[in-house]
Amino acid sequence: MMSVDEIWFLFISFIESVLTPGWRQNQVLIVIGLAVACYCLHIVSGRMIENRVRAREGWSKLQLRMIVQVKRRMGLIWFAVLAGGLYMIMQQITWPSRSYFIGLAATLAAAWTGIGYATRLVRNRTMRRLVTWALWIYVTLYFVGVSDEVSTFLDDLALEVGEFRFSVLMLITAAVVIGALFTMARVVSGVTASRIRSNEDISPSMQVLTVKAVQTILYGCAFFIGIKAVGIDLTGLAVLSGAIGVGLGFGLQKVVSNLVSGVIILLDKSIKPGDVISLGETFGWINALGARYVSVVTRDGREYLIPNEDLITGQVVNWSHSNDFVRLDIFFGTSYGCDPHLVRKLAIEAATDVDRVLSHPKLPVCHIVGFGDSSVDYILRFWIKDPTGGLTNIRGNVYLALWDIFKEHDISIPFPQREVRMLEDAADSGFHGASR
Repeated sequence: MMSVDEIWFLFISFIESVLTPGWRQNQVLIVIGLAVACYCLHIVSGRMIENRVRAREGWSKLQLRMIVQVKRRMGLIWFAVLAGGLYMIMQQITWPSRSYFIGLAATLAAAWTGIGYATRLVRNRTMRRLVTWALWIYVTLYFVGVSDEVSTFLDDLALEVGEFRFSVLMLITAAVVIGALFTMARVVSGVTASRIRSNEDISPSMQVLTVKAVQTILYGCAFFIGIKAVGIDLTGLAVLSGAIGVGLGFGLQKVVSNLVSGVIILLDKSIKPGDVISLGETFGWINALGARYVSVVTRDGREYLIPNEDLITGQVVNWSHSNDFVRLDIFFGTSYGCDPHLVRKLAIEAATDVDRVLSHPKLPVCHIVGFGDSSVDYILRFWIKDPTGGLTNIRGNVYLALWDIFKEHDISIPFPQREVRMLEDAADSGFHGASR
């Protein structure tokens, strides 16, 4: 096995041979010429693909993403095709050694292109770049023939504490292996989640809980299998991990409390996606259940991230917990000169004619609740079944219906009036009294 000094000597020798006229220099010049030509072809073919896509409608998102990836790598694709074709021709008409570097360049271009497409499965951008560059470097060293020497060099750069040994090679290998396993876990969890969500026999809250449990198990197994696969012994870190766990337990009490509260919410099914809730000043519907918080979207488009602990310890009004029926109350008053029987009848009729107000099985009702100073006071109660459509707007529509029907039947709605009288004698008396 070659040492680092020997690898460096071979590199210097290669540079000197490239600078010396001969077939090696010719091959390098051919590779450079192919690279320039493929760059021009990349620009031209990219514009052709873009024009073709713009001229045709109805592309799906998946097709557009694939086309974008092909367009971005057209240069490498052209280089792999042209260099591979030239390599096969030169293999037939001249000595194999006179086309070695061209074949190597074609092989690397094809490998880099395949890696670029394969690593698109890694969703996290940072992890994808790390895996991509690691694989690019590895295949380059492998085809050049110095992968074993570089691996030995990286393995020698190690940190040793007692029996525990951690090298740069282990770090790189662990990142690549764990990244690949995480990608597989993401694909499997995505397929499993889609099937669970499509099962109507499972309640929404249990769907969320099952999906999160599957994701936790898959990602946890991927991490520990990856660590074990690269040869890292975790037993030496048991004491350190225990101390870290105790510290995190004290420092992350709120986080752990929210995580446990989230599991409790999913298990007792107190709230689920789509429910309409009120918590303090916040009124909206559940958009998503997270591990640490619940996303609540209000009617004005604001999205509140409410910690799970607040939903467990606080008083929450769930307007659609057991059913979607919601009763709303409206208070109003009419003058004493209006027939209360007619007022009740007209109020019920007005509420029934409003959209979203239920007329079956829960009918609107109207009752007298008191005799005020200037009006007879009533309460109008009606039911709706779609609280997600809003409460203020339906109240406003019922008020407008009451206004219209009362105006049509000459039902007056009194309002406080004050009468001010000026007593001339009293004013004069007060004025003279003040002047004396």
